[in-house]
Amino acid sequence: MLNDKILGLTTLLDVLLVLLFLIFLVTKKEAVLKAAWLLLYATFAIHTAGILVRWRESYLLGTPHAPLSNLYESLIFYAWCLLLIQIVMRKVLPPLLLLCLCAAALFFMGFSSLWPSTIQPLIPALQSNWLHIHVLTCFLAYAAFAISFFCGIFYFLHLPFMPSKDALEEINYRSVMVGFPMLSAGILTGAVWASYAWGSYWSWDPKESWSLITWIVYAIFLHARYARGWTGRRVAFLSIIGFASVIFTYFGVNFVLSGLHSYAS
Repeated sequence: MLNDKILGLTTLLDVLLVLLFLIFLVTKKEAVLKAAWLLLYATFAIHTAGILVRWRESYLLGTPHAPLSNLYESLIFYAWCLLLIQIVMRKVLPPLLLLCLCAAALFFMGFSSLWPSTIQPLIPALQSNWLHIHVLTCFLAYAAFAISFFCGIFYFLHLPFMPSKDALEEINYRSVMVGFPMLSAGILTGAVWASYAWGSYWSWDPKESWSLITWIVYAIFLHARYARGWTGRRVAFLSIIGFASVIFTYFGVNFVLSGLHSYAS
């Protein structure tokens, strides 16, 4: 289908983005960085087009729904969010983090190719307008937390091209400040959605429980930094733990645990 071709092109552009940011880190040529940013905007636009075309194709197939209903579509959407968060936070992200985020987007696009891309009808529980808000806020939070994760990792490393530790701490904090309200909104809208779909705001489903654990980790992060004045390794470690919880929340329910959210597999 057309959406598969567009999203395949997006994957190739992700490869070029990674190469351009690598070339810039080696050469330090501003023209290369400018070209990388132009390509990033173009890639985001084409990726957006791919998602919209897939949405339209679902209408043509008689199963109209936003492409957010299974693991394949969620991987495509998360890669899109990783591009979007770079644009949103473009003024504070150094090239090394841009490289990492583009590489992450490429990974998720590649990983999505391992799963069926067939457009399928929505199960009844997903037939709700709350789906759009819930998934959008959660995945934007996950994208922001990816930035925090990379900042935490780089804080413990001593590599060329790295920003200063102070800069990493500040970016780490800002990314969590973006992601935490989004995750909070995602959990709240998910609770409302659950009430409509299953008659209960909270059922301690595995994904609900792990989302709460993730929320608590980042709440501790913000409290420790803002109220307790934590800096350095402790904050960096919390950002790594938080993203590990994000990844388990995302994949663990599908591959390890079972529950109401297992439809994503």
